[in-house]
Amino acid sequence: MEPGPVDRVLELVSLLNRDMRLSFERDGLTEARAHLLWVLQGGPVTQREIADALRVTPRNVTGLVDGLVASGHVRRQVHPADRRAYLVTLTDAGSTLLAAMVSGYAEMHDVLFGGLSERRLHDFGRTLDEVVARLRARVEEEWG
Repeated sequence: MEPGPVDRVLELVSLLNRDMRLSFERDGLTEARAHLLWVLQGGPVTQREIADALRVTPRNVTGLVDGLVASGHVRRQVHPADRRAYLVTLTDAGSTLLAAMVSGYAEMHDVLFGGLSERRLHDFGRTLDEVVARLRARVEEEWG
């Protein structure tokens, strides 16, 4: 019996999660720390802005930033306009790692979608948008 659409989606999710987990392990990151680095693409931000972007508490951000400071990927500096706030900034090592993450993201795009016509990619995007919207609605309804 041929796998159905749900089977294929579950396999895709499993493979993407495995690839991401192995990549993060190779780079000495957790998913949360990698997401924090991704947030810093636009330049220095406050820990409050990071908390909002990650949808976590400021206390959680403190722990994530502490870990990335210890690993040499970010640094904290007092906000020039608000002495109570800190800006989180990438170090050279953090910038190098983030550049590798951006490159890996582009590579994954090519692995998944390279060679597909614009039409097929457009149709796939529309279908995926619909499926994601349905799942998002179900999750919200079911779990709040």
